[in-house]
Amino acid sequence: MSQLNKYKRYTITSALPYANGPLHIGHLAGAYLPADIFVRYLRLMKKDVVYICGSDEHGAAITIKAKKEDTTPQAIIDKYHNQIKQSFEDFGIAFDIYHRTSSAIHHDLSKEFFLNLYEKGEFVEKFSEQYFDEDYQQFLADRYITGTCPVCSNDRAYGDQCENCGTSLNPTDLISPVSTLSGKTPVLKPTKHWYLPLDKYQPWLEKWIDEKDGEWKVNVFGQCRSWLKQGLQPRSMTRDLDWGIDVPLEEAKGKKLYVWMDAPIGYISATKQWATDNGKDWQQYWKKQADSQDESCLIHFIGKDNIVFHCIIFPAILKAHGDYILPQNVPANEFLNLEGDKLSTSRNHAVWLHEYLEEFPGKQDELRYVLTSILPETSDSEFTWKDYQARVNNELVAILGNYVNRVMILMHKYYDGKVESAGEHVKLTDASLDTEIGTLYDELGKNLEAYRFRQALQNVMDMSRLGNRYLTEQEPWKTIKTDPEAAKTALQNSLVLIGHLATCLQPFLPTTADKIFGMLNIQALGFDQEVTFANGHRLNPAALLFEKVEDEAIEKQVQKLADKKQAALTAQKPMVTPAKANITFDDFVGLDIRTGTILTAEKVAKTKKLLKLTIDTGIDQRTVVSGIAEHYEPEKIIGTQVSILVNLEPREIKGIMSQGMILMAENAEGKLSFVSPADAMPNGSVIR
Repeated sequence: MSQLNKYKRYTITSALPYANGPLHIGHLAGAYLPADIFVRYLRLMKKDVVYICGSDEHGAAITIKAKKEDTTPQAIIDKYHNQIKQSFEDFGIAFDIYHRTSSAIHHDLSKEFFLNLYEKGEFVEKFSEQYFDEDYQQFLADRYITGTCPVCSNDRAYGDQCENCGTSLNPTDLISPVSTLSGKTPVLKPTKHWYLPLDKYQPWLEKWIDEKDGEWKVNVFGQCRSWLKQGLQPRSMTRDLDWGIDVPLEEAKGKKLYVWMDAPIGYISATKQWATDNGKDWQQYWKKQADSQDESCLIHFIGKDNIVFHCIIFPAILKAHGDYILPQNVPANEFLNLEGDKLSTSRNHAVWLHEYLEEFPGKQDELRYVLTSILPETSDSEFTWKDYQARVNNELVAILGNYVNRVMILMHKYYDGKVESAGEHVKLTDASLDTEIGTLYDELGKNLEAYRFRQALQNVMDMSRLGNRYLTEQEPWKTIKTDPEAAKTALQNSLVLIGHLATCLQPFLPTTADKIFGMLNIQALGFDQEVTFANGHRLNPAALLFEKVEDEAIEKQVQKLADKKQAALTAQKPMVTPAKANITFDDFVGLDIRTGTILTAEKVAKTKKLLKLTIDTGIDQRTVVSGIAEHYEPEKIIGTQVSILVNLEPREIKGIMSQGMILMAENAEGKLSFVSPADAMPNGSVIR
């Protein structure tokens, strides 16, 4: 059944969270809960595994947060590292170590990596023009620049990535760039940096990734192929920043390592620290071995926004170094939405983990269950509080909890909680039940090893459904009067099934599994152990595993989100996007904006945000690709009159030549609306 014997040991990582804010349920569903489930399964299978994570404490996001809170970067990382670490511990994520990239061991290893590549001549040194804020007299890191995305027209894109369409960008790609420091248009100034020539590694990356076809998730493989199809470009591994790891070169004083040069190395430095603390050899988990069969299996659990870094940039860095193993799999998840809207830290539209743990004490497994049930494994999914309530009440309480409680109550009622048998041990005696349980174990293992955690959880729930059905068919509460031996056999078989259920629940609901083992009065079991009870074994008292979630608790959470939304809107009202730098009248006259009518509209294949529009501009009929698919249904906007910039340089987007840009108004919630004339105007009318 299992493919796990292919590897001697496993190195499992979860994406390092930025230490600039707390954790929310989207983080859990993306990179941490799936990894935790998989690691717990590996341990049950008696595998040598190390599970690594830690806080990412460098990069512009940290300094931006420090400026917002009027404090220092060090204070920010200390505050949020401790909060994140505590939240993980309280929730029960079973890391072997939760480290931090501000540690000395990490700084040293990151510099060592950079020097290794530098001395091999892997970097390309070049001057390039980068944005500079003249008011603040500093070069601007990617996240200090915002502007309009050239792909989807989102005007809040960052200099490294558009979070609306997911496109990875360079600051110079942005339309109308603005410094987040001064709110003004930055200027371009020359600066020297060290680039990793990803284009050099493209042939190797293409071959390596092609070998993962059918092995990696379709969403991960597809995004990698899309990146490679666009053609890789050299990427700077250094930055002009005052926070981060110093570039270890005399000629690079004042420069820091690019955060995506140092952050993935954090997995390795954390492993080194863990190995030092536990008397292990860290190199066995990261470096190539003389015998390839002795190498560790490296698996990265991440969210979709980190795919390019873990599947292209970090593998290229490891390949350039030469001593390290490459990831065997990168089972990235898509995004989790919340109550019909995107999770948003800036708008406080989130279910924060530390708040959940405070408001639902002892309910970690309920959240684990609901999130596992809706994991965005290959497409986005949604969390709602009503669904949370329904799954807890209708599944955990009514199916799983009900089955365990019924059997335990009857065992105490009829046999005073004592397991008695004519033989030495009580085992499963129903052949049909034994076969069905065996089938569920097989399916569970296959799904877990294929990273299909939603299906794997259903296998476990099917085991509890099987138990409920068996108990209902056997009716021991009736046969106890007519055939006492049959009643005893049915309840003892049900008891053994509960042992299997507790065993299989361990990766998903560890606290619940411990409670069940406690009631059964047996030690926790591995997947390879038989469930039996010694003759005369005493059970502990029955206890409810779950409690119903009342309407009042759900209404409180829904109202809390509504209040946060309103507070965010209120807070945003005075915070209008700063005016851009003045332009001349000639600059304005150079914009040719016309009225036009949408003739056709259709979704762009393999995208969620883009529509392909045909617009009658009065001059001609032209194609425009616009990032409005999440706001408008194609068939409902045909005939709508819009404002269109007709003299924008044509640009190819997803293989379609876009010949213009339609003007949209966007409110504080991110809702888009067409900028249309109040009265119908002939197509081609000039907007002045």
